[in-house]
Amino acid sequence: MIIRHEVGVPSLKRILILLFSVLPACLILLSCGYSAPSGTGGGSGLKYRAFFTNGVSAGTGFAGVYIVDAAKDLRAPVGPISVGNTPGMMVLTPNRALTLVFSGNGTQFSDNQFTVINNATETAIGHQTLPGLTDSFVVSPDGSAAFIAMPTAPVIGQSPGVVKAISLSTGSFTGEVDIPSAHYLSIDNGGNRILAFSDNSDSVAVITPSNIGIGNAVTTVGGFDRPVAAFFSSDDNTAYVVNCGAECGGTTASVQQLNLTNNTLASYVAVCTPGTTQCAGSVALVNGSTMYLAGTPYSGGVPSQACTGQTTAATTCGLLTIVDLSSMTVTNTAPIIITDGYHNRIALGANGQLFVGARTCTEITPPVPPPSGAETRGCLSIYNTQTGVVIIPPANGDATGIQPIATRAVVYVVQGGTLGIYDTKTDALQSRQITNLIGQFIDVKTIDF
Repeated sequence: MIIRHEVGVPSLKRILILLFSVLPACLILLSCGYSAPSGTGGGSGLKYRAFFTNGVSAGTGFAGVYIVDAAKDLRAPVGPISVGNTPGMMVLTPNRALTLVFSGNGTQFSDNQFTVINNATETAIGHQTLPGLTDSFVVSPDGSAAFIAMPTAPVIGQSPGVVKAISLSTGSFTGEVDIPSAHYLSIDNGGNRILAFSDNSDSVAVITPSNIGIGNAVTTVGGFDRPVAAFFSSDDNTAYVVNCGAECGGTTASVQQLNLTNNTLASYVAVCTPGTTQCAGSVALVNGSTMYLAGTPYSGGVPSQACTGQTTAATTCGLLTIVDLSSMTVTNTAPIIITDGYHNRIALGANGQLFVGARTCTEITPPVPPPSGAETRGCLSIYNTQTGVVIIPPANGDATGIQPIATRAVVYVVQGGTLGIYDTKTDALQSRQITNLIGQFIDVKTIDF
């Protein structure tokens, strides 16, 4: 079974000290198996909440984390949680007691702020300023620590790139390992190994978290092809590493087994549609022993997959490949065509509907006013795992957040900065949407079980 700066203002320094002084009490509860109970959400009082990050302040709207009643699709009558200037990516701790948020976009307004939210009280209880941007951070299974990859963080005497460890009980950094261009992280089920993947690299850094700050924390294993992610067997002896291949400047997209008992390479499968040379894979989801892998094929440095079978003005498309991890074989016998772009969001909703999101895809925007039958196309694809049908919803923009609502047959999708609520029975927007969410929204997470 496969399991899946100091600010420089004295008053603000005192506030930060106060904030972190209340954090240990919260984490004492975490160590006892605490999780945010239903119906006790801070000021909202909601039983089933979704958090949305809004990256802009405009008019009466402010940047922050907005709260929505995910049972009724209504915005909570409370203000946003302040988590920085341009909040985006969120990660929940395994017991859902805390939400970690990164604010930073590489512009002059970027504050590179890492914030911890107490989900029970719906308040930010600690902040840290990071030395660079991050696209990836993971949490230990016990919720005690987070590990943050920063590919551009400066390192004295060597190329930029670090993985920092931060204690969630004190809010302080506890150590780092210097890994040039470290961009993405995957953590195993037991929290005993973290795999770090660097830009433009064919190696994987195997990190032992307990050795960070002590020594001998990293072992480097080569032989990959631009690796970007990994999934782990239930016993943590095997990692299934996703190689991005040509899309990331390499050669061939594939899934490569890594034996973690001795850090040697094992079985390998190229994720190419049978009978073709088109291979792609930048994001994956594992369900049981089945991996769904999405990406955009490249040849000669440019996208190369035709949109065969789709009626569209787009000239290039992406691929979804299905891999049986138990046999390390590709199981789809024909190409599954999806939108192009760099795929980095994927989630499985009710009724077997697989939602795949990308950024920088081929956008088709109709003229204004749109003529009858005009095409609208963005970066979201929906694949019916039961029938094999692909739907490209008529919506523009990067798909930056996808969250199935576990208690309902709907999926929240943030695309082009706005929320769309999709009915998984029709793969179309449901009739009722949330109309009073104003801003540029990025990510979405459900908080309660």
